[in-house]
Amino acid sequence: MGMRVPYSYLERQFVHNVDAILADIRELVRTGDYTLGAAVTDFEGRYARQLGVRHAIGVNSGTEALTLALEAVGVRPGDEVVTAPNTFIATVGAIVAAGARPVFVDVNAEHNIDPTLIEAALTPRTRALLPVHLSGNPADMPAVLEIARRWGLPVVEDACQAFGASIDGRSVGTWGDAAGFSLHPLKPLNVWGDGGIIASDSDAMADHLRLRRNHGLRNRDTVEIFGVNSRLDTLQAIVGRHLLDGIMAITDRRIANARRLDRGLAALGGDITIPPRRPGARHVYQTYVVQARDRDALVRFLNERGVEAKIHYPVPVHLQPAAKELGHKPGDFPVCETQAREIVTLPSHQFLTDEEIDYVIQQVREFYQR
Repeated sequence: MGMRVPYSYLERQFVHNVDAILADIRELVRTGDYTLGAAVTDFEGRYARQLGVRHAIGVNSGTEALTLALEAVGVRPGDEVVTAPNTFIATVGAIVAAGARPVFVDVNAEHNIDPTLIEAALTPRTRALLPVHLSGNPADMPAVLEIARRWGLPVVEDACQAFGASIDGRSVGTWGDAAGFSLHPLKPLNVWGDGGIIASDSDAMADHLRLRRNHGLRNRDTVEIFGVNSRLDTLQAIVGRHLLDGIMAITDRRIANARRLDRGLAALGGDITIPPRRPGARHVYQTYVVQARDRDALVRFLNERGVEAKIHYPVPVHLQPAAKELGHKPGDFPVCETQAREIVTLPSHQFLTDEEIDYVIQQVREFYQR
């Protein structure tokens, strides 16, 4: 057994600042400012400034961020929302939670929605486009927005895996009408539980969302709209605030690790397929995903050698039992399905050393040289 290279970085993350976080939480306990406390407002303001957007609205998860954003742009029961089938189930779950029907479009070699196929999927019932910045790789937003403008459709970005990503210097989450971000513990900007952020430049949408997330309460006694309970906990805002200032350094390190992996795996061209790296796109590598020949055997080999390789996601959403009523069958989205049979996620997080990254490369090479 060689060294252990973990997929999760949580055991390494808070070694240096956990005491400062716990001190702030102790103060929170003293004040009892638990529900939409001052730390939430402060975190939202800092998040919006970091992102380059007018408003950041804290909610209880990335999934809820997408659901509420879809509702806010006008998605209603019976509508259709176009997205990609290779995403995490939360993307599609949010569409269904908003009462709409998910309509899938196949993906391209970058593992993101293929804009050239979107228009063929549009119908009179299409109410919104929901591109996914999968694994932290920006979808082709200029192309998506051109289609949206032509058809008069709002765009909600699923940026749950992509805080810090950008296209030609413009952050993902600032291209569409709204965007949903996740603060899940395995995101680079994370909290100690669930949490999410909705980003928007619209004052009216932000006002509506702040009401909607908090039972529709304008004040303690006035219910302006019927809402839900989807508030970001003050405790989680405290944790997120401690990571926010350093998030670009975190993503810079992830990018450096990914580039090291790219260089080390490039010689395995027949066995490992590295997705195209689009010029001008800042991919922040929430996950480092490549396609591999004999994928399942490779994953077993790596796990046995201490490399915690994983698969995100082996069964596309359109082939899941939950999607049966949508009527899809194998072969409907061939690029997505081929990728699902071959994709593997290699550890690449910001706390890995060069030696650990090199060990991953060495083990992958060793597998194919057997």
